[in-house]
Amino acid sequence: MLRISQFHLLILLFAVIFFSFTVSSHGLKPLPSHQDDEDICPRTQLTTDSCPINCFRPDPVCGVNGVTYWCGCPDAHCAEVRVAKLGPCTVGNGGSASVPGQALLLLHIVWLMFLGIYFLVGLL
Repeated sequence: MLRISQFHLLILLFAVIFFSFTVSSHGLKPLPSHQDDEDICPRTQLTTDSCPINCFRPDPVCGVNGVTYWCGCPDAHCAEVRVAKLGPCTVGNGGSASVPGQALLLLHIVWLMFLGIYFLVGLL
């Protein structure tokens, strides 16, 4: 049977906590290609008469709000949303949680996995 000393458990717990605080304090830096002032679609002067856009062929773009605009750049511009990427938005790309919140969630998941393994091995 696997025996883990309390010292090793404390080291593991310290490493998980230290990693989560390191990730939350440094944050994530965007790539140079993902600057906030850069829009993938060129701005066009659309009048309110041309909105909403009716399209015959889907040309999806993903807005910065996580919504897919199926008629392309003009459709996103009618909604007054900048385009984040060409193509449809992927599921789960909202990323609305802050980095410290994500780090805390990661810590919670790791702790529950560790506790489950600890329980299954029978060390409790």
